[in-house]
Amino acid sequence: MIPMGAESEFNESDAPPTIKMRNAVQQEVTRLLDALAPERAPNRRDASSDVVERHRTPRGCIVQGRTGAVTVSWFADSAQGSELGELQVVAWRGTVTRPGSSERSEGAKLIEELVLRPVESRAGGLVWRTEDGTVFTTQSLVAHCLEWFDQRMERAGNGEAEGAPPEAE
Repeated sequence: MIPMGAESEFNESDAPPTIKMRNAVQQEVTRLLDALAPERAPNRRDASSDVVERHRTPRGCIVQGRTGAVTVSWFADSAQGSELGELQVVAWRGTVTRPGSSERSEGAKLIEELVLRPVESRAGGLVWRTEDGTVFTTQSLVAHCLEWFDQRMERAGNGEAEGAPPEAE
């Protein structure tokens, strides 16, 4: 996580984003998703083992463990819109059902959610900013997503009760 910066550290204007900026954002989204769930499917393993499953969707990914998951979804704004879009990161307890999957589970419970918007920094490049002003680079956001995932797995491994509220993070 990068501490909140002054507003002068970001290139924000009321002008609609350029095609160059939209392409740069799409490249960052792809980098993020590739880091969390590469396009190439890993070799199949025994389903009963504690393997982390990584699923890619057209606009996001799911990192699924035995007891929890983290999903990342990209919602691009229309080409005529004044925004670039937003990224939604959600931590879940339970099994997330993949879109189009015939497998159904008891469902997952939302634990935490983070909504980020791409912002061009004056230093060059893009960063992801939350509604409260916290800023992430793409790499630090990958690390944050994996940290959330690890926390879900640790809590489950420590026998956390299914209905227990999550600890403040």
